[in-house]
Amino acid sequence: MTVTSFFYLLAAGVAAGLLSSMAGLASLVSYPVLLSLGVPPVNANVTNTAALIFNGLGSGLSSLRELRAHPRITLRVTVWALLGGLVGSLILAFAPATTFEKVVPFLILLAALLMLWSARPQSQRAAASGGDHRVGQALAVLAVGVYIGYFGASAGIIMLSILSLTLTVDFATSNAIKNFACFATNVMALVIYMLTTRIYWLMVVPLGAGMFVGGFLGPIVVRHVSAQLLRLSVAIAALGLAGYLFYGAYG
Repeated sequence: MTVTSFFYLLAAGVAAGLLSSMAGLASLVSYPVLLSLGVPPVNANVTNTAALIFNGLGSGLSSLRELRAHPRITLRVTVWALLGGLVGSLILAFAPATTFEKVVPFLILLAALLMLWSARPQSQRAAASGGDHRVGQALAVLAVGVYIGYFGASAGIIMLSILSLTLTVDFATSNAIKNFACFATNVMALVIYMLTTRIYWLMVVPLGAGMFVGGFLGPIVVRHVSAQLLRLSVAIAALGLAGYLFYGAYG
């Protein structure tokens, strides 16, 4: 790996870490960067997952305040995500991840619509949906966990959209829980990937270092920016990403 590639990955890691810890959009940057350096798609996916571990460490340290305030919710969401991640990573060991390329744009579009829905005032959302969301939330998080373990690109925004819609906590807390649940699921998936797929560890070092920095800064930014603005910004970014992925998959 050249010096230029090292700093290219480092800069991409910082940008991806910020996007991941603020909105769950790390792969909007990191996945294409790995592809641009000649890493095959499946290997780029698992190498990206390895780097995201450092993003999870940075965002977790920066989000201790939110996580400590809601330990039960954090544990519940994380357990369901881990169960799904186990299933997904085992599937990846026996089936190629290319199957998801045609499905991902629809998932991102759905996440964008959910985020737009969650951007409405909390009282309106509660009145429109009502009731206890735990069963639906558990099934949705389980499904996202399967996706994280199997393919994972842009899974964070799908998770964030679900939590923003089904939890009654503030956006910063939903984001912190999303970061922790995705981190735990990525760790478990990585263990399985290490036994089944090649990971480009030399690329993980600069990419992961950048993601740690970006991951630490992201939750700090989230605390000081309007939640409505963040939700709308994330939704717009997700719509753009969905359009890009639709073009790549079907154009």
